Amino acid sequence: MKYLPFCAFALFSLLMGTSAAQSPQTDLPRTVLSIGIHQIQTQLARTPEQHATGLMFRTEMPQQEGMLFEFKTPSQQCFWMKNTLIPLTAAFVADDGTIVNLEDMQAQTTVSHCSAKPVRFVLEVNQGWFAKRGLKAGAKLRGAVFQTTP
Repeated sequence: MKYLPFCAFALFSLLMGTSAAQSPQTDLPRTVLSIGIHQIQTQLARTPEQHATGLMFRTEMPQQEGMLFEFKTPSQQCFWMKNTLIPLTAAFVADDGTIVNLEDMQAQTTVSHCSAKPVRFVLEVNQGWFAKRGLKAGAKLRGAVFQTTP
């Protein structure tokens, strides 16, 4: 998953046709998020380099896992799926944990999927995770990351 607008790292990666890391990043800090009775074990992507690599190069991801992208300030966040091998759903999330919109994203595409309004968080999970649980925009995620948001 690459984050748009392009940071210098992502632009360099796009021009080179590859990313700086050719293997999945699996050593990021983790936190647990919950939504209703469901929990998601998430990796936290906080730096531009972590954002640019995201979930690229993974061939699978456990159903109860995901990646939460955290940005410094709210803005329209747009993602694409270049070098991402598994289909994902992106939840664009407001500071208080409310899901603004959900976007299903197909593997290995460069189609942009954007937040409906400025957000600081984007949660990526296996495609269909929210739909299988009947969760839609307006549902609220809970977790320490949202409690400490200004």
